[in-house]
Amino acid sequence: MIQWFFDTLKQYPELAIFLTLALGYYFGKFTFKGIGLGAVTATLIAGVVIGQIGITINQPLKAFSFLMFLFAVGYAVGPQFVRGIASSGLPQAIFSAVQCVFSLVACVVIAKIAGYDLGYAAGFYSGSQTISAAMGLSTDAINRLGLPADQTKAMLDAMPIAYAVTYMFGTMGSAVVIAIIGPKLLGIDLVAACKDYEEKFGGGKKAIGGPGTGWYQRVIRAYRVQPGGKVAGMRVQEAEALVAETRLFILRVRRDGQIVEATADLVLKAGDVVAVAGDRETIVAALQSAEEVDDRELLAVPIEGVDVLVTNKTVDGKTLADLAERPEARGVFLRKITRGATATDIPIMAGTEIHRGDLLTLVGRTPDVAAATRMLGVADRPTDMTDMAFVGAFIVVGGLIGALMFKVAGVPLTLSTAGGALIAGIIGGWLRSVRPSFGRIPTPTVWFMNSVGLNIFIAIVGISAGPGFVNGLKTQGIGLFLWGVAATTIPLILGMYVAKYVFKFHDALNLGIISGSRTTTASLGLVCDQAKSQIPALGYTVTYAVGNTLLTIWGMVVIMLLS
Repeated sequence: MIQWFFDTLKQYPELAIFLTLALGYYFGKFTFKGIGLGAVTATLIAGVVIGQIGITINQPLKAFSFLMFLFAVGYAVGPQFVRGIASSGLPQAIFSAVQCVFSLVACVVIAKIAGYDLGYAAGFYSGSQTISAAMGLSTDAINRLGLPADQTKAMLDAMPIAYAVTYMFGTMGSAVVIAIIGPKLLGIDLVAACKDYEEKFGGGKKAIGGPGTGWYQRVIRAYRVQPGGKVAGMRVQEAEALVAETRLFILRVRRDGQIVEATADLVLKAGDVVAVAGDRETIVAALQSAEEVDDRELLAVPIEGVDVLVTNKTVDGKTLADLAERPEARGVFLRKITRGATATDIPIMAGTEIHRGDLLTLVGRTPDVAAATRMLGVADRPTDMTDMAFVGAFIVVGGLIGALMFKVAGVPLTLSTAGGALIAGIIGGWLRSVRPSFGRIPTPTVWFMNSVGLNIFIAIVGISAGPGFVNGLKTQGIGLFLWGVAATTIPLILGMYVAKYVFKFHDALNLGIISGSRTTTASLGLVCDQAKSQIPALGYTVTYAVGNTLLTIWGMVVIMLLS
């Protein structure tokens, strides 16, 4: 039975790939104190184990899945990447490039000192910097060297060995270095730094949405306007302005038994019953002496929540305080801001800037939400349709451009089809954020292209390298691991000091910026836990976009420098 199973996998290698994915995703989800193998490393190990039986896989499938993955990566980071290069995120983008150079130089120098061949060097770089995508560009670069087939295969088989040995510390070690050791080295009190940042940019009690950093727990309550009361004779907009430094709205009015929708210019009269919306604390404090009325019909206000994709260039870079002053924002509350490829939740504060490509979750009356949506961009309503014409065309055009080769001083230079697909994704993602009429790829589809595309590639790499993996691990294991520790740690420590003393980033953002530059989401989570705040996430998105792009391209550059 076992032999029949092995023979079947050899005859139908596609089944071996699916088995590898199943095992990789299953075991990759287990964690210990928030840290685990992850789907990529678990898939690689599963592939290596299954590959021991000797399975030959058609190579075009590996290239197809990798191009799909790289396009999805570029598409997801496009808006933040372009913004970081072209606008107020420029200092963070420049620092991210510096951090990426530290990573590249450290790995190249160590590879030369240790005497690693190109395959080990490529895997060493990808694992120690936890950038799995770089192995694809390294593979392309090695294949283009024109080496004998057996030598090329030996290098490609060595790559996953070095990756697997160095990846574990690359993931866990970077989180510890950034979040635990980093504050001690830099003398940063993360909790105090985040509180200082919140006070400076409108956090705490001064946040637009009320206490804390989020607009939450909104309620609608009904009150009667008393004869001689302060608001009697006032316009709705004037009455709302009586409660300073918070957002409180009159949504509806019952007058003479009839319910009317409240507009900004409606004059309130004695005897009116008004439906007031705001956060619970503000309403209780401001209206504690008012007469509350139980009017279920009045309080049955039609409410909807909508995700809005910010595309309007007139609001790009504006703060929430600026946008709250606009008439289109009246009656609308912000529940959530999501930014970037990693869907990072951004703190909601008066000084928080909104960028094109952000996803804002708005809540309010249907007409109010519609007005706010027109001001910001377009409603991002759930759909399962993907613009595959856009996806296919951009990958083809990017791949064709990437396939072009130029010689500089006799050295052949090329992006490769993989690099071209990545750049095409960045351009396509940015265009989608400014021209949302085309290029729609639902979030679940982006996840599939990104995660499954990469893991199919990793599965094939593991299965193909399986037979030589164990022997390579025996000969290179301990030394490779220790060199990996150095390659992970040294660039991060250098980057911390450069970020603090050269770029002078705020202490609350510093470690989030480092995490983004090294594309290590695990460290961002740990930093936010240590800070007891989401403020560090504000430094993550632009640097992640730049870092993810450059660190991936470095996979090709490592081979060019060492060959």
